[in-house]
Amino acid sequence: MRVISLHKNYVRLIGKAKKGNRKAQHELFELFAPKMMSVCRQYLKKEELAEEVMLNGFFKVFTRLDSFKNEGSFEGWIRRIMVNESISQLRREKKLDFNQDATIENSMDHVAYIETELEVEDIQKMIDALPDGYKTVFVLYAVEGYKHSEIAELLHISESTSKTQLFKARKMLQKAVAQQNNRLSYGTH
Repeated sequence: MRVISLHKNYVRLIGKAKKGNRKAQHELFELFAPKMMSVCRQYLKKEELAEEVMLNGFFKVFTRLDSFKNEGSFEGWIRRIMVNESISQLRREKKLDFNQDATIENSMDHVAYIETELEVEDIQKMIDALPDGYKTVFVLYAVEGYKHSEIAELLHISESTSKTQLFKARKMLQKAVAQQNNRLSYGTH
């Protein structure tokens, strides 16, 4: 029953927001802003820039509410807008640079598992340290759940480039995790 009433509440809020009701728009913003800030932050290293992109994303959400037909997840619809806004920001900054000729050296390394005792903040710092192209593909694939074909279309790259970027991102993360685990084992920070 709770899920149904929550869904009805969203539908009601969305309906009011579509009609320009500022209070309903504010409620939707308050409900989704924390999650959407997290989405933008996954792609953008600077928190201030991630917040700016999120706000621009919400502007698009509210100006395009009529295109949401109450089919599928409203949160998923907003999330796609935030991902697209984040990628557009990276493009504007010319931070998405992909080496189209790269190939995966050893496909067995591609599926390696990272085991660690690191905190979420440490892992986020490691992800932030990745080159923007690697980071974007990694987040789209590992966090957002996009397929390589979808990433290729979204970023205007080939599927093999997407796979290569993911492979290299994972390899860099594995190395960073191993180094951090070694530091923790030896008591140095």
